[in-house]
Amino acid sequence: MTHQQLTSGAPPPVPARQLTLRFSSTRRGARLARQLAVQQFTEWTGLAYDSDVAQAVALVTAELASNAVRHGSLPGRDFRLSLALMPAFLRIDVTDTRPERLPPPEAPEPADDESSGRGLFLVEAYADRWGCMVHDAYTKTVWAEVRLGAMTL
Repeated sequence: MTHQQLTSGAPPPVPARQLTLRFSSTRRGARLARQLAVQQFTEWTGLAYDSDVAQAVALVTAELASNAVRHGSLPGRDFRLSLALMPAFLRIDVTDTRPERLPPPEAPEPADDESSGRGLFLVEAYADRWGCMVHDAYTKTVWAEVRLGAMTL
């Protein structure tokens, strides 16, 4: 599991399949983003909804979307979810409207008595790689790549 802080770089490889949608910056929007990500992933790959990889996609999407709602939203501004299916992984991008609020370079170890603060720790545990890109003065994207395993497309 690695984290990468990027402000610019080479464009990613062309995905086999791709989907981008906007959601309201609400708890409901985050929940819908998670549900859609798993539904689309299982449709694209044919894997079961309750497979380990689909559950990892659900967890990572839920955490990134939840962080966008909780820490990256401005009133009246949506967040964007982009899914890109590559031969070896699914890339999950969540773009929000608070580029000045970057995630920490390393996921902090959660305290046992805290009721929150485990999001990036879980992303780091379930994603092969994750990072953040600042596009401009108005948006940032936090992304993660979930490995597909031995499955081939």
